[in-house]
Amino acid sequence: MTAPIEIHDRKRRPGGRAARVATRSAPLAEDRRPVRAGLSGGQYNPLTEAEVLRIHHAALDALEQVGLSQAPESGVQAMVAAGAIQGEDGRLRFPRALVEDMMAKAAKEITLYGRDEKHHLTLSGTRVHYGTAGAAVNIVDPFTGDYRPSTARDLYDSARLAHNLDNIHFFQRTMVCCDVPDLVEMDLNTAYAAVAGTTKHVGTSISDPIGVEPVFELLHMVAGSEAAWRERPFVSLSCCFVVPPMKFATESCITMEAAIRKGMPVLLLSAGQAGATAPTPIATAIVQAVAECLAGVVYVNAIAPGHPAIFGTWPFVSDLRTGAMSGGSAEQALLSAGCAQMHRFYGIPGGAAGGMSDAKVPDMQAGWEQGIINVLSGLSGLNMIYEAVGMYASLLGFSPEGMVLGNDVIGQALRCVRGIDVSEDSLSLDVMKAVCLSGGPGHYLGTDQTLSLMQTEYLYPEIGNRMTPKVWEEAGRPELLKVAHDRVQTILQAAPTMVAPDIDRAIRARFNIRF
Repeated sequence: MTAPIEIHDRKRRPGGRAARVATRSAPLAEDRRPVRAGLSGGQYNPLTEAEVLRIHHAALDALEQVGLSQAPESGVQAMVAAGAIQGEDGRLRFPRALVEDMMAKAAKEITLYGRDEKHHLTLSGTRVHYGTAGAAVNIVDPFTGDYRPSTARDLYDSARLAHNLDNIHFFQRTMVCCDVPDLVEMDLNTAYAAVAGTTKHVGTSISDPIGVEPVFELLHMVAGSEAAWRERPFVSLSCCFVVPPMKFATESCITMEAAIRKGMPVLLLSAGQAGATAPTPIATAIVQAVAECLAGVVYVNAIAPGHPAIFGTWPFVSDLRTGAMSGGSAEQALLSAGCAQMHRFYGIPGGAAGGMSDAKVPDMQAGWEQGIINVLSGLSGLNMIYEAVGMYASLLGFSPEGMVLGNDVIGQALRCVRGIDVSEDSLSLDVMKAVCLSGGPGHYLGTDQTLSLMQTEYLYPEIGNRMTPKVWEEAGRPELLKVAHDRVQTILQAAPTMVAPDIDRAIRARFNIRF
């Protein structure tokens, strides 16, 4: 093994280390950062072009032959008027020509707005964005392993964490407000905890159609007016519009229709579980998810052609020994990557599940599961990678420390997505000649090229430890979870509410906010 290089020529660059530290600490413009939102993936393709076509045709066959049941009457009328056929069995079936027509009308590029324009996300092609989701019902203590029911305050704090972690590009609710038993109040607290915690784009859910009006009243108050909301809708609806296999979720569809009329982008979320509510073969699980989301594309564009809708194929995996969900499996990584290829085939922005783990706490198992799924999802060019941080126990638990650790994981995944710069400048031999020939120093440390690239080409973990064993020992053997916990506390102690005080007071006077 080659020994680490040692530099003895201290006369070469007085203050060189201090200069490098200063360079490393200087803030970079967004477009010069080594990783950032919207990097282009697409380098990894688990499906061949022929296999993509086979899945596409199988999904069209499923829509024509099996169809979907239980659409609300308003949805039936809209889809039948567009060309769907309702059979005597009540199921809606979708001719190929109808599906193709509606795909042509579907939005091919979507802007998801943040309340701060620097957080706007452009969804198109293979542009990759990582964020949260999952709706865990517990929060995890990483030191004791204890689980307790999550609260509205926990959700608010997780939004504040997300706001201050650069590699988390959007925030969809991470937890259920278990301390709010009323469904309408829970939806109000969920939406407000998110927008009060971050100005990044937010995804939320509305559990019951009767919650639509109060939630939008709250969002209009945050925006300043309904017109301001419609100009830049900064919250999207995470809508489980289907109940796999191949059934519409009646009440969720009614909510979706209302959200569309109110200008809200929608995530068409199909979350079958392979081996349970979706077919066991990975390919057929993708077929069912694609078929259900294509039905959603027909539904949305029959109501409002071109309305922003994310193709949310989220098939999950079962551990077939028990039937339990397995969120951290290699099969999950393949499912998400395969779905990304289908999104690209249709040219419709899409999202799927990312880096959740089956581990109960942020440990080594969590690290490998989150790393593998986040890297493959990013390399596949998935536009929206949900559940990428903080999610444990197959989505039953959330860890704030895991979110902070996951920010480092996403950073490394994004660096893989960015790939290798092979250009005339990067391949120039001038620096090599200067180092190796004519009395050159024999190493590249401290060269202008190294200093110029140390921030823009290389990524450094915020929490991950790269100390030598000697320095680590001298530092008191810092433990990763303790460092992450301290980082959580530092962020939360400084992070303000992201809603102006007068608006916050008005919202709290109007609604029963629990945090």
